[in-house]
Amino acid sequence: MRVENLRNIAIIAHVDHGKTTMVDKLLRATDAFRANQQVEDRVLDSNDQERERGITILAKNISIEYKGIKINVLDTPGHADFGGEVERVLRMADGALLLVDAFEGPMPQTRFVLRHAIDTGLKIMIVINKIDRPGAEPERAFNDCLDLMADLGASDDQLEFAMEHVVYASGVNGYARLDPEDGNMDMYPLLDMIVDELPAPDVDVDGPLAMQCVTIDHSNFVGRIGIGRVYSGTIHQGDSILVVKNGGERSMATVKQLFTFDYLGRTECSEVGAGDIAAVVGVDSTDIGDVYTDPENPVELDPIEIDPPTLSIVFEASTSPLVGRDGDIVGARQLKERLFTEGENNVTMRIEELPDKSGIEVSGRGILHLSVLMETLRREGYEFQVGRPRVLFKKDDAGNTIEPIEQAVVECPDTYAGKVIEVFGNAGGTMTDMQPGSTVTHIEFRIPTRGIMGLKNRVLNVTHGEGVFYHTFLEYGPYAGEIGGRKNGAMISMTTEKAVAYALGTLQERGSLFVEPGTECYEGMLVGERNQPGDMVVNIARTKNLGNQRSSTSDISVQLVPPRTFSLEEALEYIIDDELVEVTPKNIRLRKRLLNAIDRKKAAARAMNAK
Repeated sequence: MRVENLRNIAIIAHVDHGKTTMVDKLLRATDAFRANQQVEDRVLDSNDQERERGITILAKNISIEYKGIKINVLDTPGHADFGGEVERVLRMADGALLLVDAFEGPMPQTRFVLRHAIDTGLKIMIVINKIDRPGAEPERAFNDCLDLMADLGASDDQLEFAMEHVVYASGVNGYARLDPEDGNMDMYPLLDMIVDELPAPDVDVDGPLAMQCVTIDHSNFVGRIGIGRVYSGTIHQGDSILVVKNGGERSMATVKQLFTFDYLGRTECSEVGAGDIAAVVGVDSTDIGDVYTDPENPVELDPIEIDPPTLSIVFEASTSPLVGRDGDIVGARQLKERLFTEGENNVTMRIEELPDKSGIEVSGRGILHLSVLMETLRREGYEFQVGRPRVLFKKDDAGNTIEPIEQAVVECPDTYAGKVIEVFGNAGGTMTDMQPGSTVTHIEFRIPTRGIMGLKNRVLNVTHGEGVFYHTFLEYGPYAGEIGGRKNGAMISMTTEKAVAYALGTLQERGSLFVEPGTECYEGMLVGERNQPGDMVVNIARTKNLGNQRSSTSDISVQLVPPRTFSLEEALEYIIDDELVEVTPKNIRLRKRLLNAIDRKKAAARAMNAK
């Protein structure tokens, strides 16, 4: 039967198309806040990094009430790197709001999240957002959404529902309309369509208990908290329940506490009925996919499959000569404990210690996914070093090597399209589509994940900063052979000293610099990039020799180009196999794995002899 006083909806979209802002306006429209309450914009992006990066990293559950109906709203990430969150959260929903920017139309991550919603069988309502944006074309964006749904294999029912249920909105200005020109200035048309048209949960209210854990929360006081939807029956505080894991293992547990979602928070309750979303305390070591069911009449549910990681990075304790200057936590044991704690809470990552105990390998869905963890650690006071990201290969049924393949999309001025195609060709990419526009060309590529690393900077360089670059995991495909990496050599400091302006002035003629006068450098640290292949050891502390007729202050003014700086993602994509990224709370430094030049030469000689 359908529980008519409930709706479970997911909000899905490409990055920055306005999901979290839209949820803000829905909360305000349903009086979630007191009249005098001060509330930040994008209230659901509570994580510091989410607010700074302007993206959603963790899926969030909230609920609102409208016309006596409780609406559980699931705000999902748009980045493919956090796809593990998207896949699982959609299991709790009956319908989805697909938000699309009226100017940009469907984008690569729109395809990613929409494919999962279609595969889950959800009813999809299209919301064309930002209709007040200059250059917006709401009708074109709507038609493009229907075309994309058809391309992704949407059923006739899904297509028909989407054609008949479209809302035009401006999340920033807080209005939704059935027609872009109708003049309505509130959110009620969207809320009305949600409660009137999206399906209520179709569940067995009187059947045996069946609830599946799709999200894990963690508390230092009560441990793991399993969050999921109740598919049948009712779960009560104090119940003895059977826990069935994905692999079939069974154990008993007692529900110590039970919560349901209430606006932005959770409310402790004595029972949660079928169709609603609950948080359960008391199931030790609960995992994604666990089914909580009646011991006497157990119910089987399909296991939850999560796409496997595609990249791995090895974390090691820092061996930098400057270790301990910025951070409070520098030991290998503390780093290991912190990463394994992360593994307890973050099921989309695989975290394992290397056999030789030299480091911890962390596998994730992409550079951004892994760099978010690194940024979290550095903010907690950790210092560590990481190597070059490694793509995770697999074997197909015939024993052939296959590797992750990405779909990449570039939008750039027409005059730069040829250069972009050349850059992708050199990185192992194949162009699959090209749509010239009046001023902007839309180009799509199929490219190995290995080729994506470091590509963003090259695209920005050849488009003079005017190109827009997106990519998303597509599938595993045949191994594409060797792909060229960074061609230019590095400038490597020969001593542990502060950089001097005079030395940098002469070095900048040989390439681009990563440091400025006064920067603390050490032997083996990368201080710049050469204009040609081959590494070069340099003296960054060299000063001008002074004669009897020359004062120490005359004739030494140097005009320096501002140094090139790296974000964590850019640093990870830049380094090659024999280099590391040193991460501290205050600095991101690039360095050679072997700091001493003689040691590097010996290692290179051994590698040549081994061949």
